[in-house]
Amino acid sequence: MTIRHLKIFIEVVDSGKMSTAATNLFISQPTVSQAIKELEEYYGGLLFERLSKKLYITEKGNKLLSVARNVVKQFEDIDEMMLQDNYVKSIRIGATNTVGNCILSEVVKSFQEINPQIEIYSYVSNTREIEEKLLKSELDIGIVEGKVKSQDLISIPEVNDFLVLVCSTNHPFAKMKVIKLHDLENENFAMREQGSGTRELFERNMLENGIPLKITFEANSSDAIKKAVIDNQCLAVISIRLVEEEIASGKIHVIENTDSDWERSFNVVYHKNKLVTDEMESLIEVVKNYKHVDIIKGIDTGKLIK
Repeated sequence: MTIRHLKIFIEVVDSGKMSTAATNLFISQPTVSQAIKELEEYYGGLLFERLSKKLYITEKGNKLLSVARNVVKQFEDIDEMMLQDNYVKSIRIGATNTVGNCILSEVVKSFQEINPQIEIYSYVSNTREIEEKLLKSELDIGIVEGKVKSQDLISIPEVNDFLVLVCSTNHPFAKMKVIKLHDLENENFAMREQGSGTRELFERNMLENGIPLKITFEANSSDAIKKAVIDNQCLAVISIRLVEEEIASGKIHVIENTDSDWERSFNVVYHKNKLVTDEMESLIEVVKNYKHVDIIKGIDTGKLIK
């Protein structure tokens, strides 16, 4: 078994066909087939099921895939480090949209001040996509507010956060001291896109309480969500960290959930088989500095009760 075998295996997984993998790797299809056959003989079992001319990765194949991407990436890093005279250490950071809008720029700035010699690449998307990129070794480490689903990822809570219900200061809810959960039924909601950790947490909580949601606005931008709240009288459930400016300017009214259902954390996430580098450890230490939040201290807020 060689690195070449693993690269071919990964390409077959990603492309779904041996012919496509061969084209992408600029080799013949028999060469791809032979490499997969040799891997299967070496590990003593099928890596793919071949059904109706389609390939389906097996349990053994998934087991190999969970380590193969990181092994190949580490090998490529070694090659780059040893063969390039101008090699620069780097770190690829993934962050969810909420984290990206809240703390990512400050985290990157602090990290760069401590590690000026390290090149940083940052990528912002929703929890689902950050998880996928970590699994494919396209990112080294992630900071996410959503719950990652893959057992191949290690998730460590590092930063406290919680969601709040927000409305315009002109909305009827802004004049109410107490709002019941069932009052949210039939209200217009501005929501994040599918795959968002914020949305998943809120929708799950509403489902558990038997409350249907009326979604009239959907976006992958927190700024767009806040504008829908301010200009279109929508309600939204959002991280308290994202509305600090609007609270201070009197544009948004905050309604706190009296239960702990909306409490959560921003988690540092990385692949269980990935070598934790000095750069990753340094980033984790920087993230810990943002653990606590006290934005609504002293602010007049409404209360949400069941």
